[in-house]
Amino acid sequence: MKKTLYSLMLSEEVVREVDALAHRLGTNRSNLINQILAEYVNYTTPERKINDVLSAIEQLMSPSRDLVPFFTPNSLSMSLKSSLEYKYRPTVKYEVELYRAGESELGQLSVVFRTQSAALISAMTEFFRLWTHIEKAHLYPLTGAKIEYALYDNKFIRSLALPDRDCSSEQLAGAISEYIRLFDKLMKGWLGGRLDAHDVEAAYYSQMRNAPIHI
Repeated sequence: MKKTLYSLMLSEEVVREVDALAHRLGTNRSNLINQILAEYVNYTTPERKINDVLSAIEQLMSPSRDLVPFFTPNSLSMSLKSSLEYKYRPTVKYEVELYRAGESELGQLSVVFRTQSAALISAMTEFFRLWTHIEKAHLYPLTGAKIEYALYDNKFIRSLALPDRDCSSEQLAGAISEYIRLFDKLMKGWLGGRLDAHDVEAAYYSQMRNAPIHI
């Protein structure tokens, strides 16, 4: 959303209270005033929609024992922590970042893990490559969305496509939450030796085929 500089005459007392509230909310004066005015005229800013989506993800994930959400209101990203079923129980962190309106993508999902185990690094790298292959085979023909992937040291990044239909913040949060749950479940099954490549592909295809929203 394009922003333009305007001059406003405000009382010092109002500015003082606005600054205090902005500090408590972790934002700044301009963003807070923009949000207050948007709410007054019943307009949903991109920042507010992102906050609504991430807040809804936090609510959806909070009851889960497998994925623990961490979200700071008024931010554009959040994280979820999961413990792997692997020897010393290493953790993996899912980072969800959403972009403001006008971007060609909804955002990106990063899977971050820290381990010194060469065997675990190799197994996770193999899973990430398998996941990329499966999505290219099944998701692109279904939606036509171009997904970008990247694999760095201890980090796998996947872009999140814009929804293939109009949806509410709650529906979008549900789609992102279900995608992360599926990824986490199948990755743990793969690492634990309970699932092979065929099992992962079959489970992915089954859920994506029935998903109301694809990202």
